[in-house]
Amino acid sequence: MTRKARGLAPASVKAHTPASTHKKVVVRFFDRKTLRGYLNPAKLGDPDKIELLTPDGEQRNLDLNEVRSIYFVRDFDGDFESERKAFLSRPKLDGLWVRLKFRDDDTIEGVVPNDLLSLLDRGVQITPPDLHGTTLRIFIPRTALTEMTVLGVVGIARRKPPAPAPQPGLFNE
Repeated sequence: MTRKARGLAPASVKAHTPASTHKKVVVRFFDRKTLRGYLNPAKLGDPDKIELLTPDGEQRNLDLNEVRSIYFVRDFDGDFESERKAFLSRPKLDGLWVRLKFRDDDTIEGVVPNDLLSLLDRGVQITPPDLHGTTLRIFIPRTALTEMTVLGVVGIARRKPPAPAPQPGLFNE
């Protein structure tokens, strides 16, 4: 029995990632244009290109060098870019509190996981200062940044001092 007779797609058809893994995003380019769509966050580590599925169902390949930032949003309605780009006080989230400087000299603060291996990827994912806004997190390609400064380590449990060693013979006399 052939693949077609069993109701299966022909072997030559490219298998796509299930749509459930795609998240709502707004892509901002350096020319200030935006593009709304769906993106698989697991594919962000791929070199040079990202695949975006538009709300109309069109698949677009975007050059990562032209992308300023990718906003993962709750929904497409409302303003995805918060006016607040810095924390008002020390953040309460666990991780590294960082300030990022873009090629166009704009800056934004955020919290990144305290995992240096994740910072070696092709970009950085931050939790933005406004936790109650539309944006859940922001991916910024490495090519969009000129500087990344750690402002503090937040929420990490402090190391306990070692217990003092018992002094032999003090109470056994």
